[in-house]
Amino acid sequence: MTAHFGTAPGSLADAMAAAGTEIDAVLDQLLPRPAGPEARLAEAMRYAVLAPGKRFRPILAVASADLFGARREAALRVAAAVEFAHTYSLVHDDLPCMDDDDVRRGQPSTHIRFDEATAVLAGDALMPLAFEVLARPETHAEPAVRTALMLALAEAVGPRGMVGGQTIDLAVEHQPADIGTITRMQQLKTGALIAFACESGAILGQAPDSQRQALRAYAHDLGLAFQIIDDLLDVEGTQEATGKKVGKDAGLGKATFVSLLGVERARNQAQMLADQAVSHLEQFGERATFLSRLARFVVQRSH
Repeated sequence: MTAHFGTAPGSLADAMAAAGTEIDAVLDQLLPRPAGPEARLAEAMRYAVLAPGKRFRPILAVASADLFGARREAALRVAAAVEFAHTYSLVHDDLPCMDDDDVRRGQPSTHIRFDEATAVLAGDALMPLAFEVLARPETHAEPAVRTALMLALAEAVGPRGMVGGQTIDLAVEHQPADIGTITRMQQLKTGALIAFACESGAILGQAPDSQRQALRAYAHDLGLAFQIIDDLLDVEGTQEATGKKVGKDAGLGKATFVSLLGVERARNQAQMLADQAVSHLEQFGERATFLSRLARFVVQRSH
């Protein structure tokens, strides 16, 4: 059994890298191998998922599961499902009919490397693969737990989650938006999957509702802080550091946390949200040290 994140020695970067290596191995195992007439689809799926990334969301899932002593295999399978769902959203968001981005994770976007139709199909295939992973008994022996995981993920990625957030995102490209609208958009588009990742460990561990709610509150503040820093990086970062184009929101005249609050207020707001996120973890004591450190990482990151 891998040591608890909360008590593991070493730097946060080392702990994240070690978890990322474990997650990547499971992703590689669960993704289809190129073979037969559908080989191009498998290649596109693997290209999109296995591209270098922070694995921030799946790491949250593993750390959450660690709080409740869930089996590592189960935690890694849930983490893989989170990454499949996240990558699906990136592949579709990058399409010309959506955000129209040519670069993702430091390499050509999936529709540039392959073609638009293949990118659509790769995203379409990744989403059901996430649910397939959660549905299998290897994830948890209890059918009720697997069902709860699938329901929570469905809520996170559907019309009250990522898809709903992307709909608002498309709408605000063409009309003014206030801070309430932008907050709502990011709670759905970015925050919903982060919330699932954080709650998934409590579901795996069949924890009481009070602990699940604490993780949801942590995720709520963490997700907004994460997005504010993303908006700041779009203004202050570089493509080399972030692995994607920068300055695009300003070029489109799109409302963001930074355009509405200004750089300094946005940075202060992100720090306040990170502090609030940490405060929701008090009931877990030292076991939640890693999750607390992740909240600090979010506001200090440069990519």
